[in-house]
Amino acid sequence: MPKMSGIETAFCRSALWGRFARDIIVPWSLGGQDLSGDVLELGAGSGQMAAALLQRSPGMHLTLTDIDERMVATARKRFPTSPRPTVQQADSTALPFAESSFDVVLSFLMLHHVVNWKTAVAEAARVLKPGGMLIGYDLTASPAATLLHLVDRSPHQLVAPADLAATGEQVGLDVSIRTGWAGHVMRFLAHKH
Repeated sequence: MPKMSGIETAFCRSALWGRFARDIIVPWSLGGQDLSGDVLELGAGSGQMAAALLQRSPGMHLTLTDIDERMVATARKRFPTSPRPTVQQADSTALPFAESSFDVVLSFLMLHHVVNWKTAVAEAARVLKPGGMLIGYDLTASPAATLLHLVDRSPHQLVAPADLAATGEQVGLDVSIRTGWAGHVMRFLAHKH
């Protein structure tokens, strides 16, 4: 799985991204869902979203993963005291967790960084408990998102909402998708059968 570009890495560590994540992205992405139990965040980056999540739902047991060792190190530094999530390096296409390990799997703006994102969705479904939820948001396969990623030269595979729904169905997920911001982003909620 490719790592983020230098531009994306710097942005994900910025205070601006942190405020945007806390105040806008996390509430919009969750769509009113409460988080509890064992929660896994895929591609957690620097932990900005996790910090916002822990403020909203301090009782959950949160595990953060990222393929990029720099992001993992940054996320570990972000949480020196309780509540401290588990933070580990992991590839979202080959998760090191047993089947049915998590109540919720989160994916915030990371699927498009996984060239084989369909495998990442299958892995998320595998580690979800029956009745568990996959919640997240991502860019859609739009000309603007394509241009953005060509400019910063980051590896990517943009996701069309219909393709995400079909892939989820194939791996045992009932997927609901809402697009926003003129169709450039999508929020998804999937329940495991």
